[in-house]
Amino acid sequence: MAEITHPPMDQLQDLEYCIDSNPSWAETILLAFQNYILMLGTSVMIPTLLVPAMGGTDRDKALVIQTLLFVAGINTVLQALFGTRLPAVIGGSYAYVIPVAYIINDPSLQRISDRHDRFIQTMRAIQGALVIASSIQIILGYSQVWGLFSRFFSPLGMSPVVALVGLGLFQRGFPLLGNCVEIGLPMLLLVIGVSQYLKHVRPLRDIPIFERFPILICGTIIWIYSLILTAGGAYRNKPIATQISCCTDRANLISTAPWFKFPYPLQWGPPTFSASHSFAMMSAVLVSMVESTGAYKAASRLAIATPPPAYVLSRGIGWQGIGIMLDGLFGTVTGSTVSVENVGLLGLTRVGSRRVVQISAGFMMFFSIFGKFGAVFASIPFPIFAALYCVLFGLVGSVGLSFLQFTNMNCMRNLIITGLSLFLGISIPQFFNQYWNPSHRGLAHTNAAWFNAFVNTVFSSPAMVGLTVAVILDNTIEVEKSKKDRGMPWWVKFRTFRGDNRNEEFYTLPFNLNRFFPPT
Repeated sequence: MAEITHPPMDQLQDLEYCIDSNPSWAETILLAFQNYILMLGTSVMIPTLLVPAMGGTDRDKALVIQTLLFVAGINTVLQALFGTRLPAVIGGSYAYVIPVAYIINDPSLQRISDRHDRFIQTMRAIQGALVIASSIQIILGYSQVWGLFSRFFSPLGMSPVVALVGLGLFQRGFPLLGNCVEIGLPMLLLVIGVSQYLKHVRPLRDIPIFERFPILICGTIIWIYSLILTAGGAYRNKPIATQISCCTDRANLISTAPWFKFPYPLQWGPPTFSASHSFAMMSAVLVSMVESTGAYKAASRLAIATPPPAYVLSRGIGWQGIGIMLDGLFGTVTGSTVSVENVGLLGLTRVGSRRVVQISAGFMMFFSIFGKFGAVFASIPFPIFAALYCVLFGLVGSVGLSFLQFTNMNCMRNLIITGLSLFLGISIPQFFNQYWNPSHRGLAHTNAAWFNAFVNTVFSSPAMVGLTVAVILDNTIEVEKSKKDRGMPWWVKFRTFRGDNRNEEFYTLPFNLNRFFPPT
């Protein structure tokens, strides 16, 4: 047999910058701005989907987007400084759409005839549900319960979960790109061409600008192209759905966004609390916790770090719970999770620097305060983002599959667990999604609407389903006999903070805070 020249590696070797190494300041600022541009897609799409259903106007939608970006900046800084300390952007999550839609369709709120009053009352109800539900992550994180549960994870069990964090978002890739194929498809081809085929071309000194800034370069070109199409009247007589997807600023963000607006807690009024709303929202909190866990594992690999130990993972989940509570206090209409697309960007640019993400948080807060400037960038047609998602979600999915190198994939047990986890992780959510619509109907439709929202949310998440299947099977089928096949000899040293000397370099708290919060 020929010699194997690519043995399993703890860390990826062909990345340029890890967590603690930084590009030049000029590169860092441009990379940070690129991260900001990328996370605009989700930050604009979620309020665009939910605010009109709440009775809000275009101006209300612009204010919610500004608030979402502002709180995302705060949460990103908190996570990078005191949470996992990984270069992960924290932004709005689609996992909250189903429970939020349940609250929006609450009969007591639907009976409010005045649209603005209904919007305010619905927003306050969502805020109250987020504040209460955030306690789940805060308790599981700071009590170290989630860290203890992570002891049941293995490379075999986590591989399909991380893969599904990326691959499970396939519906937000080409299906949305296809809504305006004349913009989305050129963007997809251009990103692949610039980032992969031209990455060794260096017209400016030794800086690989095509590899470092593919989103800025390609996004600018296709955005100008879409502006020309819009100004030229290419979509003047097209259906409304086509205009929304293809035209620049079809959501009226530029005209309605205020020049200056400082988001502040309770800006919509004091939250209102309902047990049923809170129980429904807890389902999304659990889902976002699982999805974030997978995203943290992917981010650590793409930032040339060791997998976050149980203590660090719990610390990050606890701070993410604080972030969801801030979402509720400020009124962002959704909760927070790790931005999967920004995790993929670490690999595409080969830059895993923590400083880049911290500065990108500054851009989020700056452009959310000066609304007109932020609205200009938020007017980018969504198919441009969908094209990027095709690349970035796929990259995160492949990072998950890379954990299989530490397992024995010549073992039938492992093949069955991996295949079943991946297949059911995609198939079951697809089954639930085809029965769900914004009127909060779904496969589960009992008389208890909060229970319907809970079940439909949990089983609509590929990562949640994948984790459930993988962890149960991996910890019940020939466990003792298969320790080496599962990759546990490699994984066990990363369970504790002191299990690997490199953990201190990557995950130690700043400002000498480890003296007061010693790792375990």
